[in-house]
Amino acid sequence: MKGEGTMAMDFEREKLAAARRSLDYVKDGMLVGLGTGSAAAHAVRLLAERVKDGLRIRCIPTSRRTAELARSLGIPMTSFDETARLDVTIDGTDEFDPDLDLVKGGGGALLHEKIVAAASDRLVIVCESKKRVPVLGTSGMPLPVEVVPFGWPVVAAALGRMEGQPALRLSAPEEPFQTDEGNYILDCRFPDLSDAAALAERLERMTGVVEHGLFLKLASVVIMGQGDGSALFTRS
Repeated sequence: MKGEGTMAMDFEREKLAAARRSLDYVKDGMLVGLGTGSAAAHAVRLLAERVKDGLRIRCIPTSRRTAELARSLGIPMTSFDETARLDVTIDGTDEFDPDLDLVKGGGGALLHEKIVAAASDRLVIVCESKKRVPVLGTSGMPLPVEVVPFGWPVVAAALGRMEGQPALRLSAPEEPFQTDEGNYILDCRFPDLSDAAALAERLERMTGVVEHGLFLKLASVVIMGQGDGSALFTRS
């Protein structure tokens, strides 16, 4: 049986293989969204190598830490002040199901990630094999819900009445994690995400909720690492 360290190395290798294949979707002159998280970071580093070799792209990052990484590697930046659409975004995921619906937000950048995804002609997801699930919610990962700090216990109570089992995400003991927009995240464990569309609609109607981690009908392609190779899943 493999140890945890060996499995972690295997998953990193899968992320790298998926990220490498995702670059097939990036062409010269494109506007590119850069996701957040370890799988997306692999893609950013690989893109930087292409930029050094002459690839001409401009990018919009989904978080401050992705922006810092991209700038440190010499990737040209742009913003939504300069363009309203992106050709492609490469991002990771916490889960994906057979319909390519996603749960995202483990890295805390779900609001920016969803804005960038919605503005992209194509959303390419890269991940390791453990992120594939038959039904959303079955991997044990929570569903993040981003809320405004003011009155967050009121929103948490409402989520609790929906059996969401909300837990305030912390960055240190007794210190709430804050997103790039200064919001809080409630990590929820709903007993059933099989009707994700209905849950998404309920969450979107809740006062105080800024965004949720259900990314439905947004992904065009999922590239899942398998060993040293990868498998491609496309939306029908």
